[in-house]
Amino acid sequence: MSDEPRYIGKRERFTFSCGPEKACFNQCCCDINQFLFPYDILRLSRALGMTTDAFLAKYTYIYAGDTTGLPVVSFLTSGKDNHACPLLSKEGCRVYKDRPASCRMFPLARALARSREDGAITEHFALIEDPICEGFSSGGATTTPARWMEDQGLKEYNRRNDQMIELISLKQQILPGRLEGDEKEAFVLACYNLDGFREKVKAGDIEVEEKEAVVESDEALMDAALAWVKARLFGR
Repeated sequence: MSDEPRYIGKRERFTFSCGPEKACFNQCCCDINQFLFPYDILRLSRALGMTTDAFLAKYTYIYAGDTTGLPVVSFLTSGKDNHACPLLSKEGCRVYKDRPASCRMFPLARALARSREDGAITEHFALIEDPICEGFSSGGATTTPARWMEDQGLKEYNRRNDQMIELISLKQQILPGRLEGDEKEAFVLACYNLDGFREKVKAGDIEVEEKEAVVESDEALMDAALAWVKARLFGR
């Protein structure tokens, strides 16, 4: 088995299973450098009963992405515990119901491609056959990338995360290079610290359409924050 990805069709079958009966259980949650999308942060903070700014301060660090120049959020880990996810316990994930998209997607990787001719978006998948993972051994369930995403509850994660990918593409076209100063702060506020964004809306510091919905609904909050940062940074 190799840690090199093996490309697979959306409806091509593969066999995989994971659980505490596997000797490698929890090992994939160690030695991580895991990027978190805005929807990941929102779901995790809600699961832990925290505001997004409190979650970011306790469990993550923010740095500039090498390729995008945008602020990136990753889990804060420690060498004392093998750089394990800070939400891992001996029994497994403490927030399994609200785990990030990348955890749900494993052992698959998902990428998007846009056609230059008509702009159509297509999905591409690869199997990550990590040598330490015993999930591919005999006795696993047979599935497909399409079925795996359905079973792992990825529909809303993918929809929200794809919006972020579109935002990255827009940024690279209009503002190449690293975001700094007020632009960086605006991006972090709207994309990652959504509760902070909501507070500014409530205080009247940020004007959005359908203010009442934004105050009451996390879904409306994410939509408004995305629209605001597009207008604020990119004039869209």
